[in-house]
Amino acid sequence: MSEIDAEVPVASTTPSPKQKGTDWWAEIRGLVWLVLGVLAFWCFIAKPFYIPSESMMPTLIKGDRLVVTKYPYGWSYVSPSFHVLPFIKGRVFGHMPERGDVVILTPPGESSDYIKRVIGLPGDTIEVREGVVWLNGKPIPRVARPPAMIPVDANVPCDRGLEAAHRITGADGKLYCALPIFRETLPSGRTYDTVDMGYIPGSGDDYGPVTVGPGQVFVMGDNRDESADSRYPAEEGGLGGPVPWENLGGRAEFITFSYDGTTEIWNPISWFTALRGGRAGINLHPAHVTPPH
Repeated sequence: MSEIDAEVPVASTTPSPKQKGTDWWAEIRGLVWLVLGVLAFWCFIAKPFYIPSESMMPTLIKGDRLVVTKYPYGWSYVSPSFHVLPFIKGRVFGHMPERGDVVILTPPGESSDYIKRVIGLPGDTIEVREGVVWLNGKPIPRVARPPAMIPVDANVPCDRGLEAAHRITGADGKLYCALPIFRETLPSGRTYDTVDMGYIPGSGDDYGPVTVGPGQVFVMGDNRDESADSRYPAEEGGLGGPVPWENLGGRAEFITFSYDGTTEIWNPISWFTALRGGRAGINLHPAHVTPPH
């Protein structure tokens, strides 16, 4: 045999390893960790929130989607996205909100979330006289603004209750909900718009005075005549006065997108055609001006 022939490699007779099938246990385990990660993020960092009613108009309208952060006030028994924990007093790394913050909260004994604006903090005296909010013996300054021209759509039909009288046809031929606006400015200079349909005797337009207790906040909806808030008893769907701070679930930050109510789950095209223009990215923190004297 020649030297060249001696160097010719001999084909291996070792069988090739068989291909393994899908490791379903590893796939399931990875999916479980993903779900747990998302839930942990929703519980402790931030979560999406959907506006189901008109109580916060004009700031928020039905169909808005927004981001709520969980950490600004610390964490409490309502922080988990699924409200399954029993009442536990106090908060971990707790902080009181500022007046003017838009917050989500879970009323005592309930599992559904509300969204309102903080008006009073511990020690504050709150009163409403003929629709004007008084804070610590002084009326919160407010000025009339041009009407909020909210386009009429499936989510904002503007054909019920007090709103129906404000449904108009604009110069462009489209229907609008022309809501009367008053801008309130808190002593800190934080300012925001409210809807006020006018004085309604026997309603939340006359309330108090009440003093907010330790560890409590007083909240109201920006749509003052159509909001079940701290002014109304629980039997009428309200919050029954100031709310314990343990029941605050987080702070509203900004709108991500908004739907007009025409989406159909089985029609993906409608997921895009139903989007409202101009609402994505709206900051939900109050503006700040020089405090009034």
